Amino acid sequence: MTKIHHLNCVKIESPMGSAIGHCLLIEENGKLTLIDSGIGLLETKDPEKTLGKELIEVTGYIFEERLTAIRQIEKLGFESKNVENIICSHLDPDHIGGLADFPNATVHVSKEEYESFKSGNERYLQQQLFHKPDLKLYENNDSEWFELAARKVDLNLQSEIYLIPLFGHTLGHCGVVVKANNQWTFYVGDAYYLRAEIDNKNHPVDQLATIRAVDNSLRIASLEKVREIIRRHGDQIEYFGYHDPTEFKMKKPVGNSI
Repeated sequence: MTKIHHLNCVKIESPMGSAIGHCLLIEENGKLTLIDSGIGLLETKDPEKTLGKELIEVTGYIFEERLTAIRQIEKLGFESKNVENIICSHLDPDHIGGLADFPNATVHVSKEEYESFKSGNERYLQQQLFHKPDLKLYENNDSEWFELAARKVDLNLQSEIYLIPLFGHTLGHCGVVVKANNQWTFYVGDAYYLRAEIDNKNHPVDQLATIRAVDNSLRIASLEKVREIIRRHGDQIEYFGYHDPTEFKMKKPVGNSI
């Protein structure tokens, strides 16, 4: 039996409203797999040194140690060493700060995203990978999930996990799909910020998404893919993005979370 825990690992308060960082923890046969890792311990303890005052002011990050993935995992009764794998939708600071708290975990990410990270793009923080984790990069679309190209994540688990290329927000941004207990879960990452964007193509948050996109045309095309999957198969899948607090409240009963 596989258990999925929903964790909120980021807290944001800005003029545009509240936002979160909705991560997944997959528990299977004593092994733990984390999908995105939120803000980490070092950043929580010394945010201006690790993230920078400007980034904090722009985003509206609020720092609470209890929200870090490692503290939540410990509260669930696990040891951090049991987190063997971390799958990253992309490498923006609020998605990978927690990687350093699990130095022995293998990090899985698209090759396009890692190459973008190494290119020196200022949106990334190079120190977040200074601990030199074992990296597994994915570049080939070797599978298909419903109508979307997919890249099978090699974890040796009963659960099926795939990266779904949804480029645009960043050059290698991916969604992640998990099949556990005969149920598909579709984590879209930052393909949308708010669930309301699925039905409202003119939602005000689209302005922020446009500003934050590396390639806005690709971002819009990826969002359309998400909309189409939900339109055709929404009754067969659970789906959510990273930042919408209303989705986290809906998913909270599925697992244990703070």
